[in-house]
Amino acid sequence: MNLEYFIAKRLITARDHKSSISAPIIKIAIAAIAIGMIMMIISVATGIGLQQKIRQKVAAFNGHIIITNYDENQSQLSLTPISTHQDFYPKFKNVEGINHVQAVATKSGIIRTETAFEGIIFKGVGKEYRWNNLQEYLVSGKLPNLNNQLNDEVLISQFLANRLNLKVGDKFNTFFMKEDTNQKPNLRVFRITGIFNSGFQEFDSTYIIGDIRHIQRINKWESDQVGAFEVFVDDFNSIQEKGQEVYEKTGSTLDTQTIVEKYYYIFEWLKLFDFNIIVILVIMIAVATINMVVALLVLILERTQMIGILKSMGANNWTVRKIFLYNAFYLISKGLFWGNLIGVGMLLIQQNFGVIKLNPENYYVNEAPVFIDFGTIFLLNIGTVLICLLILLIPSYIITKISPIKAIRFD
Repeated sequence: MNLEYFIAKRLITARDHKSSISAPIIKIAIAAIAIGMIMMIISVATGIGLQQKIRQKVAAFNGHIIITNYDENQSQLSLTPISTHQDFYPKFKNVEGINHVQAVATKSGIIRTETAFEGIIFKGVGKEYRWNNLQEYLVSGKLPNLNNQLNDEVLISQFLANRLNLKVGDKFNTFFMKEDTNQKPNLRVFRITGIFNSGFQEFDSTYIIGDIRHIQRINKWESDQVGAFEVFVDDFNSIQEKGQEVYEKTGSTLDTQTIVEKYYYIFEWLKLFDFNIIVILVIMIAVATINMVVALLVLILERTQMIGILKSMGANNWTVRKIFLYNAFYLISKGLFWGNLIGVGMLLIQQNFGVIKLNPENYYVNEAPVFIDFGTIFLLNIGTVLICLLILLIPSYIITKISPIKAIRFD
C-alpha cells in the first residue's frame, strides 16, 4: 500500500466519522453520481430495448426482406403470383447470413358477424412459416396447425376480436371480393384457434393469419404459386447490405424491399432514440462531474493545512494531487455502487413485472421493454470513472499553487 493511498484512506475515514464543512457537499456529489448512473443505465436499457422490440415485431409480421413482383412493391396485397421454383427457395444458399425463407400471400376481405363487420387482410402462410416469431404475442388459444390438410383455423388479433365480439373457438364469415365486381364474393368460414396481441396497431388492426391454400384457391393459383417471400437475416445491423445481395441474386422480374425501407417512418423515429441516449449520457456525466469538481475543491480548501504539512515534509505536487484523486475515486465508486444497484434493480423489476406501461398507438408496445447488457453497463461505469478523474485533474492543479508556509498558517 503506497503512501498516497494510505493518506487518502485516513482522510476518508476522518471525514466519515467527523462532521465537516464538506460533508453535505460530498453527499450531494455521491448522490449526483448515483442518480446519473441510474439515469444512464435506464436510458440505454430502455432505448435499446425499445428499438430491438419494435424491430422484432416488424420482422415477425414481414420478415427482414420481402421479395415480390415489381408491380406489387408498394402494395400489401398479392395480385400476381410468383412461382416457388426459385434458386433461393426453400433455402437461400447464394447469400450468407440468411437463416430462413418462407412463402406467403395476402388478400383483402371483410369479416361479417351478426353485430359488426371489419375490413381485414388475410395473410396466408405455409408449413414452413415461423410461428415461434408470434408465440410470445399469443394471449389465448393456440397457433393454427397447417401441416396437414386445408382447414379453417386462423389466428386473429385481440383488437379485431374485441371489435367483432369474438373469442377462441368462434367461427365467422369472411368475404373476399373478386376482380369482376359483378360476381358474388367468395365466402370462407374461419374458426379462431388463437388470439394475439402484438401491441403494434398497424398489424393488430389489419391482419388475420391462416392457410395460404385458401388464397391459392380463391385466386385460382397453382399449389406452387405464392404472393411473396419473406427472408430472415442473422444480423439486423447488416440488413441493408443483405437486402442488396438478395436483390442481385433474385430474378429480373422480382424486386426486394427491406423492412427498413418499407416502414421507413418507424425506423427513422427509432434513430431519434440514439440521439436521445447520447444527450442523456452527456448531461448526466456533466452534472456528476461538476458536482465532483465542487466537492474536490471544497476538500482541497478544507485540507489546506494538511497540504502544507505534506509539502513541507517533502511531498511533491503530484503526490499530493494523487491523494485527493484517490479520495475522489472513492466517492465516485461509492456513487456508482448505489447507482448500479438501484438502476439494475429497477430494470429487473420492469423486465419481470412490466410496471411501466406505454400507449401502443404511440410507442408500438404495451409496456416499456428493457435490454440488460452487463457489458454495456460495465463500459458506462468505466467511462464515467475515467471522464470524471480526467476532468478532476484540472481543479486538482490548484494544489500546485499552495505555498507550504501560507498553508500551515491557513485557518
